[in-house]
Amino acid sequence: MKTEMQAVLKYLQSAGAEYADIRLVDTLVEQIETENQKVKNIANSRSRGVGVRVIYDGSLGFASSQDTVDLEKTAAKALEIAKASRELQKTAITYSKKEVFEDHYVTPIKIDPFKVPLEHKVDYLIKCERAMATSAELSKTEGIMIFQLQDKVYADSEGSFITQTLYESGGGIKAYATHEGDTQVRSYPNSFEGDFGTGGYEYVEDLDMLNYAAQISIQAYNLVRAEECPKGVYDVLIDSDQMQLQIHESIGHPLELDRIYGSELAFAGGSFVTESMVKEGFKYGSEHVTVVSDALTSGALGTYGYDDDGVKAMSVTLIDKGILKDVITSRDTASVFGSVSNGANRADGWQNLPIVRMNNISLLPGDFELFELIGGIEDGLYLKTNKSWSIDDMRVNFQFATEIAYEIKNGKLTGKIFKNPVYSGITPEFWASCDGVANKNYWKVFGTPNCGKGQPMQVAHVAHGSSPARFRNVKVGV
Repeated sequence: MKTEMQAVLKYLQSAGAEYADIRLVDTLVEQIETENQKVKNIANSRSRGVGVRVIYDGSLGFASSQDTVDLEKTAAKALEIAKASRELQKTAITYSKKEVFEDHYVTPIKIDPFKVPLEHKVDYLIKCERAMATSAELSKTEGIMIFQLQDKVYADSEGSFITQTLYESGGGIKAYATHEGDTQVRSYPNSFEGDFGTGGYEYVEDLDMLNYAAQISIQAYNLVRAEECPKGVYDVLIDSDQMQLQIHESIGHPLELDRIYGSELAFAGGSFVTESMVKEGFKYGSEHVTVVSDALTSGALGTYGYDDDGVKAMSVTLIDKGILKDVITSRDTASVFGSVSNGANRADGWQNLPIVRMNNISLLPGDFELFELIGGIEDGLYLKTNKSWSIDDMRVNFQFATEIAYEIKNGKLTGKIFKNPVYSGITPEFWASCDGVANKNYWKVFGTPNCGKGQPMQVAHVAHGSSPARFRNVKVGV
């Protein structure tokens, strides 16, 4: 395949292309869903095709096809689109410099998830549901596992040839309780399908869902009978499973450079962050807030060897002790910014053009023990597990709901829980109110397999690491 791809790249260059790359992507997905101790859905899908990018006289052309044999035909289409785009292209597209690589990257795994018998996976989910159902009176139980194997072959006209084999695994369980017309849910290890990472079936085994099934079942039963969460201004401790979405929505997306340049305004909004704020060191948060973009995080869902620009995965500091230092970039956006790409340009499959995507955007751990963070709260709440979210299209005003709130009084958890907690804030003010992050012993990465962006819509697989963090004077309640 290397010879064929390089021949097509030479054809494009001989036809006047300044740059070209070819991605062959073969993706296999297995999804298993159970509900009320019965199989709800078992789906297997495979998608295989090729995408070609061409830069001709500063204009971009992209074409894709499921025909992986006649690559030149797809390449010619991409070249034709690039030439046609010159009529509308106002500013020439340029790519920042990068190293040339010939390499092969494979996700480290212990157990190939596609070799684990389907019966074993279904049986495990049913056991989890049975454990939930026998621990408390519930209205519904659910379980899910999803596995992905993606083979990528990348070649570009600058000389890179990179192959990657990427494994992803994960899953989750949910317990629903209904009482007097109200329904509440508790999820493990996280809401919205659970937790996912790059790895083999051992990733699911390590989630240990069966041992947590009874716990979330009892929590759901008690939660639906709990009081409504009080409204007011409180000090809050936010657990890692909610912090992951807080980071995603109010740091990750605002720092994507294409959003900063307005490329996403038509569909998913832009960002309050400007180029000058980055270069002048905007105060994004308190001294406790240090955030990295790290595509090298072991086992995290946004971990890979190379992005779809052929840039090697790396770790960069986005916010250092509250000061904005960098943004998430691709080769074309980095070129406009006057820097080099930090390797975050990725496409959803062969059929889409790569765009700037988060990889693993994480809040680094602090120095606090969890009891110290709780001990510093006189009257507050410990919030866990996202239930819903809303954020404006410039990523400034946000509102999050969590599944459960634990009451904190006089520096201690009282044992009382509340349902329907909601908190809101303004992004820079909220992060400036962070006065403590728990240490590395509490740090955990959660993988999100459904980050939507782009037009047409693309879904990216990303992750966020965090320890529980404390924030002062947060508005709770609508």
